[in-house]
Amino acid sequence: MIKLEELIHLNDRNIILKLKEKIDELADELQKEIKIMEVCGTHTVSIRRNGIHSLLPTNVKMISGPGCPVCVTPASYIDNAIQLVEEKRAIVVTFGDMLKVPGTKGYSLSRFMGSGWVRVIYSPAEMLEIRKDTSKPVVFLGIGFETTVPTIASTFLRGVENQLEDMYLYTSFKTVPPALEALLADTESEIDAFLLPGHVSVILGMEPYRKVLERKNGIPGVIGGFEPVDIMLAIYKILKQLAEGRREVENAYPRAVRGTGNPKARAVIEKLLEPGDELWRGLGKLPASGLRIRREYENIDAVVKFGLSEEYNYEPAGCLCAEVIQGKVAPNQCPHFAKDCIPEEPIGPCMVSSEGACAAYYRYGDIG
Repeated sequence: MIKLEELIHLNDRNIILKLKEKIDELADELQKEIKIMEVCGTHTVSIRRNGIHSLLPTNVKMISGPGCPVCVTPASYIDNAIQLVEEKRAIVVTFGDMLKVPGTKGYSLSRFMGSGWVRVIYSPAEMLEIRKDTSKPVVFLGIGFETTVPTIASTFLRGVENQLEDMYLYTSFKTVPPALEALLADTESEIDAFLLPGHVSVILGMEPYRKVLERKNGIPGVIGGFEPVDIMLAIYKILKQLAEGRREVENAYPRAVRGTGNPKARAVIEKLLEPGDELWRGLGKLPASGLRIRREYENIDAVVKFGLSEEYNYEPAGCLCAEVIQGKVAPNQCPHFAKDCIPEEPIGPCMVSSEGACAAYYRYGDIG
């Protein structure tokens, strides 16, 4: 068995081959097809980039999940952002991945680059400087999972403390455990186990997953890092659970993830935000799966300030992003994939985001 201290060699070929041997033995013992969903888009990219899927036995399949925040954001959210720009009501500030996601009318915020009404940032802290340098209202597109929310929340709390006016947050934050619960509740789901996201787990810890997975109709879940050895170790632990008939949450990323997560980061989130129902592309509206601005801070809520329209789901004709997110089809099964949908001219968000499954398949060779 591989010792955890050996994981300092995160790309060590010999360790990977030892893990492959153990995985092959367990897969042979199980004697059936096993579908493991890598929940996180960063895992999807790492698996395809490093060719990990090609090392696995033929009966062990990795499938993509809803862990790409850009991909699960409804197109109508983009419409609301575009409307703010078209009507020149506010400067819209966003991370780069959101720039090329099409709204329901087929175009994206990238159409307005150079106008001064759309700004791309790399850190939420940059937004404070943008607000100081303009007299116009500023709206930040707040998307992401538990990983990115603390820094965004911290930035807005600083803005409130410094009495910066006309700086607003348009939330589309998502939380991972309710999505796992929705996937398990889907009677058409064929997921046998979850490879759980390492960076989200740094914030959450292990308990929120246990409430979802460690029950009668639950399945194994293993928290994994993003290097090849991390992922192979997590897959090994998943197969070992399946072979032993267990359904547990395990931590195969102990150098970063603690059982209790990061209470300080969660406290920052909870000061500004509270759970609320949230609309997901592919999964619909899930109860308490989002993070909304608390009433005491509604003066910075873009929805309240600008009366933004209620969101709804929309998919371009033939686009299978919603099915890809649920692990029901592979990206290269979409009729648009690598034909009229490519990273430079995307039809759906799964081809836009650096964490999108379609983009990962396209960039790393799974065209046909």
